[in-house]
Amino acid sequence: MKRYLKKIGLFLSVLGPGIITANIDNDASGITTYSVAGARFGLSLLWTLIPTTISLIVIQEMVARMGVVTGKGLSDLIRENFGVKVTFYMMLGLFVANLGTTVANLSGWAASMQILGFSKYIMVPVGAIAIWLLVTKGTYRFVERILLFACILYFGYVVSGILAKPQWSEVFRSLVVPDFKRDSEYIMLTIAIIGTTITPWMQFYLQSSIAEKGIKREDYQASRLDVIIGCSITDIVSFFIIVTCATVLFPAGIRINDASEAAMALTPFAGNLSAVIFAISLANASILGAIIVPLATAYYTCEAMGWEAGVNKTFKEAPQFMWIYTSLIVISALLVLIPGAPLVTLMVLSSVINGLILPFVLIYALRLSNNKKIMGEYTNSRAFNVVAWATVVAIIVLTIIMLAFMFMV
Repeated sequence: MKRYLKKIGLFLSVLGPGIITANIDNDASGITTYSVAGARFGLSLLWTLIPTTISLIVIQEMVARMGVVTGKGLSDLIRENFGVKVTFYMMLGLFVANLGTTVANLSGWAASMQILGFSKYIMVPVGAIAIWLLVTKGTYRFVERILLFACILYFGYVVSGILAKPQWSEVFRSLVVPDFKRDSEYIMLTIAIIGTTITPWMQFYLQSSIAEKGIKREDYQASRLDVIIGCSITDIVSFFIIVTCATVLFPAGIRINDASEAAMALTPFAGNLSAVIFAISLANASILGAIIVPLATAYYTCEAMGWEAGVNKTFKEAPQFMWIYTSLIVISALLVLIPGAPLVTLMVLSSVINGLILPFVLIYALRLSNNKKIMGEYTNSRAFNVVAWATVVAIIVLTIIMLAFMFMV
């Protein structure tokens, strides 16, 4: 009994980075993608979640393992092994991409607040100041606890899905039986589901948070479980978002363009409660994304440049880290509040840059995780490499298709 209690205690002490990183990947952009997929194609795209979940687990486990073994962030390892120049350009591209992602998240926060009856001109500054104070004045442990608690609110989407009363036999059939369609929008949404689930910032944030938390090699199995649980939960949430919109909006022929439209459209069909839960869950996901994406940017930029980094640090101890975080929050909040600001253009640019950078990030991560000088006995197994490289090749092909579609439109 004592042995099991000790194992549970160990897991609880390690728990955090994997669950937070995976869940917050369901930010405003992700929720929009799943909502649109369900509203426009019903249950047809559910099958994409199983292969996507497997790929996400493989990639996140590899990155987490590097963090545990080396005690360093991914950008730190890339700089040490592939040079400062390549790292600098990668960080520059990611800064622009993450600015667009942060804008998308604060836009989601503003839209959800408006649905709930609040002015965005009040709530965006309030939200921005609150998350800035949380990170710049809080400790890593305190911030992590807040984020873990907020992850629980994602289950609002599960409740919303159950309230929609879907035909569960059809739902589970669509989950395991692919339903391919020769439709350009269907293909783009298939790519978008994979692209919004596996993003560059996730890899950097996960490894950096593991390094800052100080998780040791002897805790590797617990850290691995944290990652697997996190990846599984995030796609369970995605599953229920698609199911909700497929059950309620698709039969009514309601076309939506973002998650806030989905929340408003649910009211006459699924009732006010389902719509409110959907809106509150969107607000939660958006504000969490607005915390983590700038934080990830600050982490990997400082690691790449050799600057001090960490939530436990002060402005005096880590000025670059704190100012990068602050600038992303301030610029994004101002852009959301400025009438006529080119938000859509910035978000599209963000998606393009993320799509271009992700293959390079994954290839560097694979090369590092197979380097025995770095990883010792913790290098990838042959079977793991087969799955990992297949994932990378698939992402590269899908990225090329996505960019081709974007430039043809």
